[in-house]
Amino acid sequence: MKYEEYAYKLMELARDSILIRYRYFDIALASTKPKATFGTACFFYEAGNICFDPIYLLRRYKDEEHIAVRAYMHIILHNILLHGFDVNKLDMDCWSLAADIAVENIILDMDFSAAAMSYDDEERKIIEMLKKNIPVFTADRIYRYFKTVGISEEAREEYERLFSLDRHIEWNRQIDNEDKKDEIIITKEDWERISRRIKTEAMEFSKNKKLADDMKDNIDYAIRKRYNYRECLSHFMVMNEEMTVNDDEFDYIYYTYGLDTYGNMPLIEPLEYKEDKKIKEFVIAIDTSASCSGEIIRKFLVKTYDILKNEESFFNKINLHIIQCDDRIQTDTKIEDKSDFDKYIRDIKTKGNGATDFTPVFEYVEKLKDNNEFKNLKGLIYFTDGYGTFPDKVPDYEVMFAFLYEDMSRPKVPGWAMQVVMEDELYEY
Repeated sequence: MKYEEYAYKLMELARDSILIRYRYFDIALASTKPKATFGTACFFYEAGNICFDPIYLLRRYKDEEHIAVRAYMHIILHNILLHGFDVNKLDMDCWSLAADIAVENIILDMDFSAAAMSYDDEERKIIEMLKKNIPVFTADRIYRYFKTVGISEEAREEYERLFSLDRHIEWNRQIDNEDKKDEIIITKEDWERISRRIKTEAMEFSKNKKLADDMKDNIDYAIRKRYNYRECLSHFMVMNEEMTVNDDEFDYIYYTYGLDTYGNMPLIEPLEYKEDKKIKEFVIAIDTSASCSGEIIRKFLVKTYDILKNEESFFNKINLHIIQCDDRIQTDTKIEDKSDFDKYIRDIKTKGNGATDFTPVFEYVEKLKDNNEFKNLKGLIYFTDGYGTFPDKVPDYEVMFAFLYEDMSRPKVPGWAMQVVMEDELYEY
């Protein structure tokens, strides 16, 4: 069919146009190829293929001569920025729109005449308006803004009309069809390697500083190492004996044999204690400076409590101090069991709203240790926005800074402390 040949030529020319202008996209372009998919009436990515409906492409081409280049670039950027991975906990419609806006912003920054569309100025106006409230313009931040502030149905329809150029079929398939994962030619790890190389080369060779900065911000955000908060809490666990039947070391065969043979006289008694790794003594410090709202603090505590309150994590008796602080200690509440934690969550009131300084908390904890308030303090979790003064002295217990959101410009965390970003944990919509 001639129209299929024409459509393929358009897509191949689009790929070559991108490669000639932006050499650092070579590995991303080499990792994909155009594929005709009749009857789909859309563009989409699937298993290493840039899929297109030839008839749909040619009809769009009549009105927008650069549609093939724009669609190719749009889909490639989704993959470079890992937009289709690890999104099973997200509102997919909202995430798709946020990701589309993020990649269209980068394409506009390219100022690439071969990818220009008739509606570019409309997109620019919307992006300029959004950037007033979203300084770091990544898909994650756009998504969080929409979910926090909200978006009207009218605005959503307008944004989708302008920014949504492809269907995200592959994204949903990766989530729902685990048995088909072997069909995916390029893995997430492959795209991460591609992303790192593109970031390096874009920063080194691009003459467009705005584009290079946008690429860096988006790629840094995409490939950042994510830590699971639940796993991080395991660092605060200690070994201890508890009065309970040790099922792992108790032999029920000898026990029941004795009962049957000798009449209610077991040959072996169950051990009435066992060693277990649980959380017993630690500190939660809460930054109550102006940047951390009461609702976000409550969400963090609920998240922490939900992880800890099961029997696998809590000893029957614990020694937990929840300290509210900004640039000084505001409150210190001692938690000794689950009922205390329940009450604290239910009745929580925050005090502070001053500046942020981390050192008073560490000094205060040292005083508690000197007063024998702790026998074996395992660690301290500090929930904060990250903009504060870190202590010079290295504590003799584990420290984890739980940041509200990712921010490349915040002060560097000392090497002796762990860090985890709670953004994904606290914004599961």
